[in-house]
Amino acid sequence: MTHTDAVTALAALAQESRLAIFRLLVQNAPAGLTVGLIAEQLQLPAPTLSFHLKTLTHAGLVNTTQEGRFVRCHAVLDRIDDLLGFLTDNCCGGHPEICKPQL
Repeated sequence: MTHTDAVTALAALAQESRLAIFRLLVQNAPAGLTVGLIAEQLQLPAPTLSFHLKTLTHAGLVNTTQEGRFVRCHAVLDRIDDLLGFLTDNCCGGHPEICKPQL
C-alpha cells in the first residue's frame, strides 16, 4: 500500500455515514448487503448512500456486484488488512513481533 492509497482509504472512512456503511458491511461479511438494505438499516436516502458508496468504492474499501435488479455491496477485507499493515509497518523500531496488532 502506498501513502496515497492509505490517505485515500483513511479519508473515505473519516466521515460518519461512510464509517457506518463500512462497519455494517464488515458485520455482514462475506455475504454483504444490497444497497436497499444498507439504506434501510442506516436510514440514508438513496442519493446520499450512492455518493458515499462511490467514495468507499473509489478507495477500494467496498466492491459491488449486480444481482438482477439489485446491487450487492461487500467490504473489501483484504484492503483494510493492507491498511492496518501499512499503519503498523516498522512498529516497535522494526521489531513487529514485540507489538503485533491484536486482530
